Amino acid sequence: MFIMWIANFFVAASATMILPFLSLFIETFGNYSDSYVQRWSGFIFGITFLTAFFVSPIWGRIGDKYGYKLILLLTGSGIATSILLMSVVGSVHELFILRLLMGLATGFIPTSMALISSQTPKEIAGKTLGTLQTGTVSGGLLGPLIGGMLADSFGFAYTFFLTAALIYGAVILVAFGIKENKEKILTKKEKQYTRKEVLQTIMKKPLLLKIMILSTLIQAGNFSIQPLLALYVTDLTSGASNIALLAGFAFSATGFGNLLASRNWGKLGDNIGHEKVIVILMLASSLLFIPQALATSLWQLVLFRFLFGMVVGGLIPCMTAYIRYVAPLAMQGEVLGYNVSFRFLGNVIGPAMGGIIAGFYGISTVFYITSFIFLISGIMLLYSILHTESAKKTVQS
Repeated sequence: MFIMWIANFFVAASATMILPFLSLFIETFGNYSDSYVQRWSGFIFGITFLTAFFVSPIWGRIGDKYGYKLILLLTGSGIATSILLMSVVGSVHELFILRLLMGLATGFIPTSMALISSQTPKEIAGKTLGTLQTGTVSGGLLGPLIGGMLADSFGFAYTFFLTAALIYGAVILVAFGIKENKEKILTKKEKQYTRKEVLQTIMKKPLLLKIMILSTLIQAGNFSIQPLLALYVTDLTSGASNIALLAGFAFSATGFGNLLASRNWGKLGDNIGHEKVIVILMLASSLLFIPQALATSLWQLVLFRFLFGMVVGGLIPCMTAYIRYVAPLAMQGEVLGYNVSFRFLGNVIGPAMGGIIAGFYGISTVFYITSFIFLISGIMLLYSILHTESAKKTVQS
């Protein structure tokens, strides 16, 4: 657990190093209009997740059959190599292609959660996954700050080199520090499920399917603003010289709030039900997006991003723990892979949607649309939970 926490920390920190200055990096390729940069920021940010949408269930199925450690080594090495090559790109289209290829290897953090989940008792799954999530968000907390500082001080190429080096380090740590207990997994497997049987299992559990669909909406809302955050910070700070660093603060505020609360949300889910906690978090997230659109200074944006981070941090561990409860052990990796695919689909839709909306109506409008998406998602899930509980009571009667 400790080693995976450290590895997730390094991977998350390295991956988020480049997020604050992605739009600024695009501007170095030529003299582009603001709308062009906003659109391509969304496309380049999202294309990684479009590729990952198709391959995540495949990684999950391979993990169920051969073990999750192998997937961690392959995906970690692929991510590091892709980021290393980004340091030598010379055009928007080359960067787009590299981000596309990077999506083939995306899956280190979800696979690590599947590994820990498969060897954790159900009764403490939420708490354990929440603890693992703190490693991810801790890396996400420091990554944007470090990336912004390095980009301002040494340039973008140096930052890409360091980012790749850290991820390679995480891969080495997993290779020599993790011993997967495959025997424990195999003794609990009753059978090997076909892909058709896995899909049938998902379809027969309406609440599970709806949570996966809502994963798309949640991620679309969450990622709609991230590629545009550096541009939004530029507007709030009146063209300050250290924009990458200031954008890093805005990114890290969410991660810091996430770090403080994610473990407690997972523990609460163990006690009252993870699906109920997800509803609470989505409705609270909806409310906390509106003040971000109304911010008139950087400190206001940072404050509201911090509060938003405190509630949104519980969504991934609670969703993963819920799947841990309802999916048979022998297919958990593949089911989690499908859930990750739904999330990645949202990661594609969100940045593209945010870029298009910002290009036509301004960045503030993106916050309002995102708030509405979270509100509708929360209401839909609440209705499904109440309907399911009502049906159970009817059957019992």
